[in-house]
Amino acid sequence: MNGTHIYLDGLVELEQYKFLYFVAILTAYFLIVFFNCTIVYLICVHKNLHEPMYILIAALLLNSVLFSSVIFPKLLVDVLSEKQTISLSGCFCQFNFFYSLGGSEFLLLTAMAYDRYVSICKPLQYHTIMTNATVSILLLVAWILPAYVQIIRDLVILLNIAFLPLIFILFSYIRILLITFQSSKEMKTKAAQTCLPHVVVLINFSCLCAFDVITIQLESNLPNTVRLLMNLQVVMCPPLFNPIIYGLKMKDISKPLHRLFFPQKVIQ
Repeated sequence: MNGTHIYLDGLVELEQYKFLYFVAILTAYFLIVFFNCTIVYLICVHKNLHEPMYILIAALLLNSVLFSSVIFPKLLVDVLSEKQTISLSGCFCQFNFFYSLGGSEFLLLTAMAYDRYVSICKPLQYHTIMTNATVSILLLVAWILPAYVQIIRDLVILLNIAFLPLIFILFSYIRILLITFQSSKEMKTKAAQTCLPHVVVLINFSCLCAFDVITIQLESNLPNTVRLLMNLQVVMCPPLFNPIIYGLKMKDISKPLHRLFFPQKVIQ
């Protein structure tokens, strides 16, 4: 590190296979953008998907693209560079965007849990509670709050954008589980179809975040290449698999998705 730039050593061991890593990372980034933008496009063009649940899914997938874009373009440049450097201002900017969008991911998952809670536990009040204004407020809070709390101490940041949302999410799904156990078979099926993808996405993202924190604590004992690949999981796996989960598991999305790529066939 000098007065204006930071020299990175995490990619040094990739020199021998840099073109292979470049192609692999570029392919992953392309698939992330393509998969997520495809689902967002379908939600935008199909009016029957202009519901709070699908709007929140679109917001989550769009956030995933932005989250990945904070890391992948710079990483692609670094893989092909002889020396990996970043300016202090660039590092600070990347750091802020990374943690802000990561916090937004948790808050969007919280909003989705709230939407499912209202839909299943208070179905008669759903359209009164989940109005366009409510959804807009949830989206604004999810994207603005993490950027504002960057100036607060790390413990408060963790409390606001991770711990409290996680507690609320767990409360919501426990309530949903208790309600569905007392409901009809049709209600149980509907709850499973709409909640299971959200739960899978939540578990995936939470585990990877915890995994990322653990690797930071152990990074001094790990080779640079292993550290790099482990740290990439949090920006690669959720953005890559979330649209697949929603595209395959949610019928209202899977039908137009199938028609988009296989127009000659129709799903019943």
